[in-house]
Amino acid sequence: MACGFDLVHYRELLDAARAGAYRFAAFDRPPRPGDLLLRHDVDLSLAAAVALAELEAEAGATATYFLMTESVFYNLASKEGEATLARLRELGHRVGLHAVYPRLELDDRFDPVLAWHNPDPEFMREPLDDAVNVMQPGYFDPDHYRSDSNQHWRSGCPHGELAAGGFEWLQLLTHPEIWAYPGATMRETMLAMLDAERARDLQRLADDRIDLI
Repeated sequence: MACGFDLVHYRELLDAARAGAYRFAAFDRPPRPGDLLLRHDVDLSLAAAVALAELEAEAGATATYFLMTESVFYNLASKEGEATLARLRELGHRVGLHAVYPRLELDDRFDPVLAWHNPDPEFMREPLDDAVNVMQPGYFDPDHYRSDSNQHWRSGCPHGELAAGGFEWLQLLTHPEIWAYPGATMRETMLAMLDAERARDLQRLADDRIDLI
């Protein structure tokens, strides 16, 4: 099995979780043995989030998508943002807030669960009064956590351990744009994403009646 960062291998990760007898869980309760908490921090691309969400739904998997209200890359209040929220819910996924410290403004678009964006160590694991912080004690510890940050598994790709049932439970953080766009390195993947966004931007200009002729 080739451990590439693409939708083919992401599906293989889901299949490995099935082989390991994991159940897909959310952050509405502390994790139990056998739980797999699929977490997606949507930093850059709503289109990538939908692509991953549709693949998961096809595989019978559910995840929690953390969306930003302060992103410079997408507008959650736009028509596209609202359509993304609706599509994620339609596919059976949860939606949490990907917040920028210290601003925490949960509204009815979100479940009461939060993941900080680029957090500093002194607050990243602090419990909250009205929502679950996905990095707080009980939901996170290094032995029960894997992340693909910057297109790199710091403890190796988890597919083998998932298939063997090697984790008591696992919080698996992935970033949709890393998987939805091709590239052997983070730079290549980000350039592919920008190429795709350019095509979408041209359509947005046309939809806004901008004449490019």
